[in-house]
Amino acid sequence: LGGRLLLCLCSDWLINICRRKKELKARTVWLGCPEKCEEKYPKNAIKNQKYNIFTFIPGVLYEQFKFFLNLYFLIVSCSQFVPALKIGYLYTYWAPLGFVLTVTVAREAVDEYRRYKRDKEMNSQLYSKLTNQRIPSDMVFLRTSEKTGSCFIRTDQLDGETDWKLKVAVSCTQRLPALGDLFSINAYVYAQKPQLDIHSFEGTFTRVSNVNKYISIPLFLALQENTLWASTVVASGTVIGVVIYTGKETRSVMNTSNPKNKVGLLDLELNQLTKALFLALVALSVVMVTLQGFVGPWYRNLFRFLLLFSYIIPISLRVNLDMGKAAYGWMIMKDDNIPGTVVRTSTIPEELGRLVYLLTDKTGTLTQNEMIFKRLHLGTVSYGTDTMDEIQSHIINSYSQSSAPKVRKSVSSRIHEAVKAIALCHNVTPVYESRAGVSGETEYAEVDQDFSDENRAYQASSPDEVALVQWTESVGLTLVNRDLTSMQLKTPGGHILTYYILQIFPFTSESKRMGIIVRDESSGEITFYMKGADVAMSTIVQYNDWLEEECGNMAREGLRTLVVAKKSLTEEQYQDFESRYNQAKLSIHDRNLKVAAVVESLEREMELLCLTGVEDQLQADVRPTLEMLRNAGIKIWMLTGDKLETATCIAKSSHLVSRTQDIHIFRPVTTRGEAHLELNAFRRKHDCALVISGDSLEVCLKYYEHEFVELACQCPAVVCCRCSPTQKAHIVKLLQHHTGKRTCAIGDGGNDVSMIQAADCGIGIEGKEGKQASLAADFSITQFKHIGRLLMVHGRNSYKRSAALGQFVMHRGLIISTMQAVFSSVFYFASVPLYQGFLMVGYATIYTMFPVFSLVLDQDVKPEMALLYPELYKDLTKLLMVALTIRTWHWLMVVAEFLSLGCYVASLAFLNEYFDVAFITTVTFLWKVSAITVVSCLPLYILKYLKRKFSPPSYSKLTS
Repeated sequence: LGGRLLLCLCSDWLINICRRKKELKARTVWLGCPEKCEEKYPKNAIKNQKYNIFTFIPGVLYEQFKFFLNLYFLIVSCSQFVPALKIGYLYTYWAPLGFVLTVTVAREAVDEYRRYKRDKEMNSQLYSKLTNQRIPSDMVFLRTSEKTGSCFIRTDQLDGETDWKLKVAVSCTQRLPALGDLFSINAYVYAQKPQLDIHSFEGTFTRVSNVNKYISIPLFLALQENTLWASTVVASGTVIGVVIYTGKETRSVMNTSNPKNKVGLLDLELNQLTKALFLALVALSVVMVTLQGFVGPWYRNLFRFLLLFSYIIPISLRVNLDMGKAAYGWMIMKDDNIPGTVVRTSTIPEELGRLVYLLTDKTGTLTQNEMIFKRLHLGTVSYGTDTMDEIQSHIINSYSQSSAPKVRKSVSSRIHEAVKAIALCHNVTPVYESRAGVSGETEYAEVDQDFSDENRAYQASSPDEVALVQWTESVGLTLVNRDLTSMQLKTPGGHILTYYILQIFPFTSESKRMGIIVRDESSGEITFYMKGADVAMSTIVQYNDWLEEECGNMAREGLRTLVVAKKSLTEEQYQDFESRYNQAKLSIHDRNLKVAAVVESLEREMELLCLTGVEDQLQADVRPTLEMLRNAGIKIWMLTGDKLETATCIAKSSHLVSRTQDIHIFRPVTTRGEAHLELNAFRRKHDCALVISGDSLEVCLKYYEHEFVELACQCPAVVCCRCSPTQKAHIVKLLQHHTGKRTCAIGDGGNDVSMIQAADCGIGIEGKEGKQASLAADFSITQFKHIGRLLMVHGRNSYKRSAALGQFVMHRGLIISTMQAVFSSVFYFASVPLYQGFLMVGYATIYTMFPVFSLVLDQDVKPEMALLYPELYKDLTKLLMVALTIRTWHWLMVVAEFLSLGCYVASLAFLNEYFDVAFITTVTFLWKVSAITVVSCLPLYILKYLKRKFSPPSYSKLTS
């Protein structure tokens, strides 16, 4: 089913953009009168690019030279322009630095160009007419083609929920006779200044009559029923609205953080290690000058020694690490076991091996958001999916019985009453796709009285309700039509039953239940139906001895339970209720409390009809994947915009919370005192998962941020429900700030983008909610289960290989610097180089590059073993040198060793001025080199053997 949207603009705001005002403020938007609009709109475009054509080169260079390693070599390279400090050829310093910068600039240019293309594709879309596409800007809902004056929208990219939300048009514009009247009336919308909160809006719609009489309709009382936020989807009908916010002022953009340059922890650690090596370099140089006796221009000699020993900090480290990262990314994308995986940020693959916290979305990430009816419990008998035929036969039997008293006493009567209650107590609307197409303002054709099943679909604000109505259809009682005043059901025999809707009491997070009062057209009977959570319904229904036990049984199976009850009302009882209810709604003070009190007067001693169990289908292999991550030492937090009950149920069914663990549901708090009491209650619990709502979380963070985060981090699992996009990102930053541990965020919707960008490592899933999360993430996968292999295999290998690579490159630099120190000491501490020109460049590149770089192929255990024993993810090992470091020889490693040796031998023919060819070809040279190599390596092999024997690493226990 597709929707269609027409924009009614106050001015040609997409073209005529005036200068931007710095402060956001409220505005007045006149319909069809651009000359009256004082507030100018920002450009309605998105921008994910980090740089522009002028800031690209300076920005990239700044990001590189803010690292001490690159800045140090820039200074060293520049020093070679000073004749007194020159100790070698310029290319020996500028060539490695230039290569590093060239690779970096090229990589950033490619990434920036891809971001530019994605932005251009999005911003070039036209929004004059939309069919099932996303709303481009924040609007006030003025008019719809639907006779009910309402429509449904999808908000998946805004709050992560794929269920449809009901929106209501402004009443006075909806009642206009024709569409053209909308452009001729004198009216305006007053809107508050742009806000982050997607769940609230304050404004008024004012119409000015011919006698300058102002008729204002408050928009804030309806919360957000009259608003259509950008990035939502019109799911049905034709919608006309007036734009109030565009571009950076829209709710969706304000809830999205700007992309940042992510730097891996390994790079930060190497940067700190580089500073330590620099101090060692300075100390060694000072020692050499001191032993020299501070003779002559000692300060010049000091600087020359700094240059001679500069290989302690190898510039080739950046080259090798960047090439390694590229190799890891290529291996990830070529892994057939995780097809469709894309590496979008190639600088942080080793971060996948260092994660401590995983923050995951729920809808579309852990779940498919597809509800399936699983169980109906009547107290004495339970029906599952395998006994639905039996229920259907009972329904047929109920409508075929001729004796009413006999029917009421039978099982068929009980089942019939339960199924009828489920079919009536909801907010579901059946819709029929038009075969004739769109005509004028009408999106759907008139429905014939036969109510054909071919093109029927259901719209509702909750997927649970759709699942229940679809189930009643499968057993023979079908919802075929509904409007604001009535609904119609079709029986198995094809008869149409009409029920008039007298009152509806919508579901709220506070009441945890919804109700409806209907009148049967044929009999005139008035019935009050209600369904809700067991905690709310247990005190409303009549005494029973099975409800609590069965609710617990279904919850342990991961089912979402609803208790269904009814109460028959006489005409006098209903008239009395209606009078009191209308009077309460007119109250000025404490209106909500008075209305709730009147409704609660009906909610007494209701007849318990049944208990239903609905399952939210999990993504494939979610349970074993979460168990694997827990065994790997990763703490998992679920952040969702969904309801508390739903989030708790999924936490159980997905085994995010194990069956042996208790769950502490944080009581709603609004004040500092309430937060203090609830934190104390939570502090007394041990090994307990936490479930908390976004509102309560904000209160706790406002007054007790440190205490709350400390307690939450001790939990085996945390579930935060009713979270806004900005709250998700804030939680990520809290963990980073308070724990200093590496975080990973995974999600599939636009509402997850801020969280993904804030995390040290962001993973997006291409799902039903689009590609926003996938495009904004560092890594993109197609299924949640792929995260197991991505972390346990590729993340672990990337981290261990990069660590080994970094250590050996530094080890190589220490070798040449030690040889330089010995040479200078032998020759009276002279500040002259041991090796000249290309020999030093060759040592740092082609002579040793291939063996060192072959470490990117090393692995300690096979991928299958790493997945079977996720505890290895926590295992860290140190490396000494290439031959001692590698654990599994790859044939390419052997080739690399001989290739480097071949390059060295071949260079003898071209660099004979650097070598004494006559000496190095003698037997004496060969046996001395062999003896020195054996003496150098033998102690290390002995240490490696002893360590493996008496303190073996975890992986060796699996491979021995």
